[in-house]
Amino acid sequence: MEKFYLILTIVLFALSISDLIVGVSNDAVNFLNSAIGSKAAPKWVIFLVASLGVLIGATFSNGMMEVARKGIFHPDQFYFAEIMVIFLSVMITDVILLDMFNTFGMPTSTTVSIVFELLGSAVAVSVVKIKMAGGMVFMELSKYINSEKALAIIFGILLSVFIAFTVGAIVMYITRLLFSFEYKKSLKYFGSAYGGIAITAITYFMLVKGIHGSSFSELPLESGETLEEWIKQNTLLVLLGSFAGWTFIIQVLSRLFKIDILKLIVLAGTFALAMAFAGNDLVNFIGVPVAGFTSFEAWRAAGGISPESFSMEMLAGKASTPVYMLLISGLIMVLTLILSKKAQAVTETEVNLGRQSEGMERFGSSLVARLLVRSSMRFNQRIEKVIPTVISTALQRRFTPVLLGPAGDLNTPAFDKLRASVNLVVASILIALATSMKLPLSTTYVTFMVAMGSSLSDRAWDRESAVYRISGVFAVIGGWFLTALIALTVSGVIAALISLGGKIFIFVFIAIAIFMVLRTQLIFRKRREKVKANEVQPFEEDDEVDKVVNKSRKHCVQAIESGSKIYAISLHAFLNEDLGELRKGLGLKDELNTKSKKLKNKILTILSKIENHVDSGHFYVQVVDYQREIAHALNFLTNPLFEHLDNNHKPFNTQQEAELSELVSGIQDFFDLALQIVSEDKFAEIDSLVKKRDLIFEKLYKNEKVQIKRIKEQNVNTRNSMLYFNINSETKNLLLHTINMVKSHRDFVLYSEKK
Repeated sequence: MEKFYLILTIVLFALSISDLIVGVSNDAVNFLNSAIGSKAAPKWVIFLVASLGVLIGATFSNGMMEVARKGIFHPDQFYFAEIMVIFLSVMITDVILLDMFNTFGMPTSTTVSIVFELLGSAVAVSVVKIKMAGGMVFMELSKYINSEKALAIIFGILLSVFIAFTVGAIVMYITRLLFSFEYKKSLKYFGSAYGGIAITAITYFMLVKGIHGSSFSELPLESGETLEEWIKQNTLLVLLGSFAGWTFIIQVLSRLFKIDILKLIVLAGTFALAMAFAGNDLVNFIGVPVAGFTSFEAWRAAGGISPESFSMEMLAGKASTPVYMLLISGLIMVLTLILSKKAQAVTETEVNLGRQSEGMERFGSSLVARLLVRSSMRFNQRIEKVIPTVISTALQRRFTPVLLGPAGDLNTPAFDKLRASVNLVVASILIALATSMKLPLSTTYVTFMVAMGSSLSDRAWDRESAVYRISGVFAVIGGWFLTALIALTVSGVIAALISLGGKIFIFVFIAIAIFMVLRTQLIFRKRREKVKANEVQPFEEDDEVDKVVNKSRKHCVQAIESGSKIYAISLHAFLNEDLGELRKGLGLKDELNTKSKKLKNKILTILSKIENHVDSGHFYVQVVDYQREIAHALNFLTNPLFEHLDNNHKPFNTQQEAELSELVSGIQDFFDLALQIVSEDKFAEIDSLVKKRDLIFEKLYKNEKVQIKRIKEQNVNTRNSMLYFNINSETKNLLLHTINMVKSHRDFVLYSEKK
């Protein structure tokens, strides 16, 4: 029996390592998004600062470990075997849940997930225990569950979301009003004071958030007080000294060494939040395994007592985690932070929702977002009528954005360092205040909502992007509450099945967890490869004519190759009634559609980068437009085919199949010649391409006449005829747009080379 529970304890730690990896991937957004979004420093510097914060913060996390032991349930009401079921259920659920959210780039709260997993599994085990004893669940459940704590956490979630967004918006508005987007002049005079306030706030955050319950909190001083007691009693003195000291230091550094004040603030804030994350949230990943290990040691020391009768009242005592465990955990977190691709994906979501520039929006619009934007616009119009014109004009000048670089350029910051500093300082203060008042909250929720509030005040959400950004915020917030519901339900189901089904279910669910993690990893890899494949090769300002032409040629070649492949796969799959193959054609069509849309959205950026070839830009616009039209034609062609086949409608008759098979062969010859013309610049062959098109048109005309004859003879029904005519119509559009694209590419190449 001892070997069995030893294996379970090892499994808990193995799951905790996986949980650390997926947890850091999720929570990296909390402290990386401001520095990365504003490009305050090279990425290696940002990651170095964050890694130091994580490593130091890991040693400060001792005091938080009690949450996993007695924060949600009363441990003295459970036996060792029951506690191990609760802990295993929590860790299995946590690994699956966090990994799933990371795969799709959605930031969620590790704090909320661990709390609701503990709640769900504890409730499930309690219900089974009460029922087996013949008791009444409703009457006895309160003996096992710390319901007050659970309700406090739910209230804290709702409150922190609202407060963080509101405070972030207000502080950003005031800051931008004082400094405007052209803040460099103002920083010369007020920069050191602003930096002093900001870093003092961050220092206060580090002290309040970091020292409580840390390995250093009980450090004795000469006065007989502990370090934590001295800081609490002299908080005002610490703050005033910090403000005066930092203001002086920043003034000296900026005058003598021309140090960027905002860069210093952003890096300091990144370090502080990373340290707080490790100090506060490490319990979310290793708190349960450590509690399980402590429980196992206590049971083994008792000697020979049945695990079903050994009480876990010892978990109600003070938690103490060996420092080596904290350091190992910190190192794993640092390695994950540096190497994890999923951490970058989660960070990208928040940065994109808050970016100042235009571009592709990740989220679509929703009804609620549209109503909110429309209502806000009407409210704003009423306010503008009341405010005097002079004040309105002055405000407008303060909030006129300054271009940070070309839109769509990878080197262009998503927002400036002033907003990044506000995000970090406000998040730091809110988390510190809540911690000092012992209010439960999620660092993820606070940092995300502060960033969204500052984005709103900074007018990053304009009429072009507001509905998409608001929809994105609602999607993320919905994911947060979904996290709680899923965590509660899944952990409860797992705990109940293990309690009722026995040991075999433990290994079944461990296998499921491993399978799910491997599967989501494959899904993530495929999604990243798909995104990479759909990325448009960017133009650079210093590109020579040859490079510009080659990049345009590559886009045309991709459009022709994709069009040829999609057409052939879709028609053949439809005629063979192969729904799976037709879905493959739809997937390729969607990729072409996404790629052409991205190219179209980047047209202004691209034109600005080939400004040395102004006149040829007209032809490039035409090339992009025709690529978009090719994608549209294929969209209108393939979707009706799929709908017809998916709904199990009657297939085409033998004559129709022969006509379409012959058509596909002719289309492939047409695309092959078009590809040769574009790839090798054989523009003299365009006339031959036009002739091929005309021959296909003649064939389409004959096919239509035959179809009309079939209709008159009542050999086909209406649905059949509509689909047949649609294939002919969209085939014509496809050929016309392809030839126009080839001609526009020819003109672009010839005119560019003249320059």
